[in-house]
Amino acid sequence: MQHVANPYLDKLIALDRNHLIHPVAPWRKHEQRGATVLESGWGAWLRDARGHELLDAFAGLWCVNIGYGHESVVAAAAEQMRKLPYATGYFHFGSEPAIRLAAKLVKLAPASLTRVYLTLGGSEAVDAAIRLITQYYNNTGRPSKKHFISLERGYHGSSSTGSGLTALPLFHRGFDLPLPTQHYIPSPYRYRSVHPSDEALIAASVAALRAKVAGLGSENVAAFFCEPIQGSGGVIVPPKGWLKAMQQAARELDILFVVDEVITGFGRTGPMFACDAEGVEPDLMTLAKGLTAGYAPMGATLLSERVYAGIADGAPAGAAIGHGATYSAHPVSAAVALEVLRLYEEGGILANGQKVAPHFAAVLDGLADHPLVGDVRYRGLLGALELVSDKATKRGFDASLGLADRIFETGYRNGLVFRSFGDHILGFAPALCFTEGEFVEMARRLKKTLDDVLLSPDVRAALA
Repeated sequence: MQHVANPYLDKLIALDRNHLIHPVAPWRKHEQRGATVLESGWGAWLRDARGHELLDAFAGLWCVNIGYGHESVVAAAAEQMRKLPYATGYFHFGSEPAIRLAAKLVKLAPASLTRVYLTLGGSEAVDAAIRLITQYYNNTGRPSKKHFISLERGYHGSSSTGSGLTALPLFHRGFDLPLPTQHYIPSPYRYRSVHPSDEALIAASVAALRAKVAGLGSENVAAFFCEPIQGSGGVIVPPKGWLKAMQQAARELDILFVVDEVITGFGRTGPMFACDAEGVEPDLMTLAKGLTAGYAPMGATLLSERVYAGIADGAPAGAAIGHGATYSAHPVSAAVALEVLRLYEEGGILANGQKVAPHFAAVLDGLADHPLVGDVRYRGLLGALELVSDKATKRGFDASLGLADRIFETGYRNGLVFRSFGDHILGFAPALCFTEGEFVEMARRLKKTLDDVLLSPDVRAALA
């Protein structure tokens, strides 16, 4: 792309370099590179500040499920801002949007979940879950249950505690994590599994959880956290039946079963929640992203009545449960969430996502034979291509090629946004508003991106 001189934009980028810390970025490298400033969005499309149009195949950060530019959401936020821009949840105060949102989430969620704590995002929702689980066991006379188990390659946010449940080294390095009470079992990673069948892989996961709990002592284990599909770990799609089997194992082991649906919730995998596909009823569930479709910050931690009652009834009479934040149950975010939920149901967004999912599958399946592609995996509108240098051995690429950044930049030049993970997995999460025509365009741009990368002599030389 040829850049036209833009002194105003150049000044803005300089201000960014000098002052704004970006999430999960190499700080000095970002200063050298400078920010890519996004300017506007409509439907499934973005435009950057230099006028370059982009098809967003990642829905922002797995979150803009309804697409950009819904005026009804903007109107809901503006109306609430005019009426009551802030209401604390402290001192027994409440606001109508927050109350209605909690009731709506309970109506939509698995039947086991009856109580809602509203947060400002997914990391905070996970952190709240950990704190409330700790309180639950202390209040029910089992204070030794302090150990938590999650999956290798799992992601549960980047709070000071939740990032320890996240099993990605990037989120541990320099932060003194994981904690001694945080443990992992293998990911249900079918492409790189040694197990001969889906049934064997599910059985191995159950056995791994049982072994980990036995090793720690069931009296010491609080909970098992998992994503129905592992997002930031590389869009790892477990076999159908895996989630239900893990729930049953957790119940038999007397540990809480916590499902992190921050990414998979709100139609991303087809149904409203991924749990719905297998009739899973967790003890706790964490939500965010699609809850407001990214239009305003909000997350939620949902609790079963058993967990809620254990905390409430085990506390000293009249004593407050010491967890909360200034912006918990923010009325503007809640008003946005209510309108987004209406659009999923009454606006046909959820139905459209289900209708176009086969077109998304066709985009990815259509690249299975590409020389760079080793694996294609997806469920609903969540999927990945795993790139390899040798299809037979599933060997990846040497990190020295810097291939992840090169693929992302090539895609950007071709007008396509997706996630390019460091281990050469390309992640996709198109908005539920995508049309068949937009998937055709996605396929064209994605193939061109892979073909362009393949033209590089060092990439061709790396292939077996």
